[in-house]
Amino acid sequence: MDIYKVELKEMREDSCRYTYELDDAFFEAIEAPEIQKGHLHVTLDVRKGIDVYHLSFHTEGVVTVPCDRCLDDMDIDVMTDDRLDVKLGADYQDGETCVTVPEEDGYIDVAWLLYEFIELSLPMTHTHAPGECNPQMMGVLNEHLSRLADEAEAEDAEDGEDGPTRTDGTDEETPTDPRWDALKQILNNNNK
Repeated sequence: MDIYKVELKEMREDSCRYTYELDDAFFEAIEAPEIQKGHLHVTLDVRKGIDVYHLSFHTEGVVTVPCDRCLDDMDIDVMTDDRLDVKLGADYQDGETCVTVPEEDGYIDVAWLLYEFIELSLPMTHTHAPGECNPQMMGVLNEHLSRLADEAEAEDAEDGEDGPTRTDGTDEETPTDPRWDALKQILNNNNK
């Protein structure tokens, strides 16, 4: 992992370019929690300024993550451009847009930064396109959901909850939590 240590203090030129090929071994070596596989090309340009180093990352490639719905692997394209400023100082400090690294070290290890930039570029949910999920897993999921729905209906019947009765003798529909309605809608869309 030493190749990800970018020398700053010893930079002889005003700018340097580094290239990295990230593969499954990279994600395994940094013990990535979300992404275990991928093939990406990263270009890192380092420009020396007055008391600060400007790092510009360009990352392109594909990562493999589990589908949130069926748990099968799926590929997600990645293309992201990220910037970070680095200063040399007494102690390590991590800010939002600027990192300070110890001057005695004189370098920054970009391995974890590369991983974070990639992970942050991914969509919030990782799901296959409609109809591409593992059919066996979707069958198990649908069976489980219908069993839960049946159990909930049985509980309601035991409790005698047909909905509150209005004083004028008409039945009023029981209000439901809109969050559950939204989740049911998502499940219904996934089953098409």
